[in-house]
Amino acid sequence: MHVLATAGHVDHGKSTLVLALTGIDPDRFAEEKARGLTIDLGFAWTTLPSGRELAFVDVPGHVRFIKNMLAGVGAVDACLFVVAATEGWKPQSEEHLRILELLGVAHGVVALTKVGLVDEEWAEVARMDVADRVAGTFLEGAEVVAVDGVSGLGLDSLSAALDRLLEITPAALDRERPRLWVDRSFAAKGSGTVVTGTLTGGALDADDELMLVPGHRGGRAQRVRVRALQSHQRPLPRVGPGHRVAVNLAGISHDRVQRGDALVRPGMWHATRTVDCSLTVLSSLDHEVSRRGAFNAYIGSGEHPVRLRLLGSDALAPGEAGLARVHLPVALPLLPGDRYVLRESGRSETVGGGEVLDVDPIVPAAKAAPDRSWTRVVAERGWVEVDALERLTGERRPATVGGRWVVAPDLLAATRSQLEAAVAGAGHLGLDVALLDERQRAVLASMPEIVVSGGKALPAGASVPEDGASAHPFVAALEANPFMPPDP
Repeated sequence: MHVLATAGHVDHGKSTLVLALTGIDPDRFAEEKARGLTIDLGFAWTTLPSGRELAFVDVPGHVRFIKNMLAGVGAVDACLFVVAATEGWKPQSEEHLRILELLGVAHGVVALTKVGLVDEEWAEVARMDVADRVAGTFLEGAEVVAVDGVSGLGLDSLSAALDRLLEITPAALDRERPRLWVDRSFAAKGSGTVVTGTLTGGALDADDELMLVPGHRGGRAQRVRVRALQSHQRPLPRVGPGHRVAVNLAGISHDRVQRGDALVRPGMWHATRTVDCSLTVLSSLDHEVSRRGAFNAYIGSGEHPVRLRLLGSDALAPGEAGLARVHLPVALPLLPGDRYVLRESGRSETVGGGEVLDVDPIVPAAKAAPDRSWTRVVAERGWVEVDALERLTGERRPATVGGRWVVAPDLLAATRSQLEAAVAGAGHLGLDVALLDERQRAVLASMPEIVVSGGKALPAGASVPEDGASAHPFVAALEANPFMPPDP
């Protein structure tokens, strides 16, 4: 299963094309039908000639509804990029393309729509213009298919191109860490609360116990149970990553769930309000980006007002890449590698975006140099429990000490040297291990050159000192005649 988002300027025929490909009208609201434009996210699915299943998230093209578009593209595998031959490349064509790039989308097909309304020469000019516009982006070299969603012209060619697209698009990975960013919540008659989203990271099963992590202020994390699962209106006992899924939840009212909330397994995620990120500023801007300004970050399916501090510089010029510390208003379940888009609300424009590098920065901003490596996380903390390291980095590393901790190599070497010196300084009586903390005792147990006996640590091969109490003459007298205690 793959999930594709549509993208492109308003009134270029995205929803019409989805309807023609799937037989499902993605425009769900009466206002959308009355106005003839998509306002909120729409959803549809189809089976391609190869038998592959494909789901669409249809997004609005009007700039006024850009936050709805951003809510729909955070977890897609690829895109169906739509440009009308009648109008050519337009402002929202450009913004949607840049947003998809910032979110790390790497594959797509271009549909040149409404070709039935222009002659061949005009259509060819439009095709060449599209090729020029996408040069240097992930859509460079992508198939461009001439199509008309009303007459059906080119639909078979587009379906075949989508099949070829899915051949080269990697399937969603199962990391056994499911997360579903909620994009809809409603009450279904006879069932109760239902939420929908694109499942990533792992599978969900009916009867799973999950945590609903709020993406809005005033909410609180709450345990919920999966009552039932559906994908493409089919009831399923289990749904894997990369699927559109509807989750029937027990234990919560639908009005307490909002777009931007997340469903995760308990204990598997670090919920954070501060992240260090990469930040690439769009080259099309006519101004620098600094901490001054009112910014919104779009992560998962949510929109969040954030405070921004650049790391290592005061401002980033158009086209420049750098690092930033982003302060969120709510704690979100994030991992390094998660992508975000940054918009400046005062100017109402997309300014850039990037990926999360550190979900729990502990180094002051003036000294921070974040990257995605687990070794940096361990080096900054010294000691990290295996489970905690997995929550912080998404990687499970083998414990280096005590079956529990991953320890920075230099700190581990220093601790071993300190213990060796302490044991040597204790002499023939040995070092009392009760004086050591839990971590020191764990390191001591990993040192073959030191043995512990009777609560004392000694160099391996050293004679264990006799306990002073056991050498007392009273002990020998009691052993000889246990029923006749010696005179005091």
